[in-house]
Amino acid sequence: MRKSILTAIALSFTALPVLADPVHGVWQTRPDDNGNFGHVRMQTCSNGKICGGLIAAFDGSGQQIESENVGRALVWDMEPQGDGQYREGRVWAPDRDRTYNARMDLRGDTLGVSGCILMVCREQEWTRLQ
Repeated sequence: MRKSILTAIALSFTALPVLADPVHGVWQTRPDDNGNFGHVRMQTCSNGKICGGLIAAFDGSGQQIESENVGRALVWDMEPQGDGQYREGRVWAPDRDRTYNARMDLRGDTLGVSGCILMVCREQEWTRLQ
């Protein structure tokens, strides 16, 4: 009996990484209008939806730069729909200081992030780093 309990406990710890959402991790954005790009950590937020915050910023030559936007949320309230689809979220574009109604589409190590305000839409593909 004791061996069964210990085995069950051990298996529960090894199963935890499987429970992580497939979009979790660090993603590199594409350069914005200013040529800058960033690294965004995607995770599950306290409301159970997906969010992502800027953890590092880089200039057009790839050199890390200081940015007042590091630590800010770029993506929030994304609702997982299954099959790599996320909807009903928001995304903030620092280069235009605009917040868009957004969605994301996960395709392997590529994350399509798109957002619209009225009829004006933007789309980027981000690349998984971790």
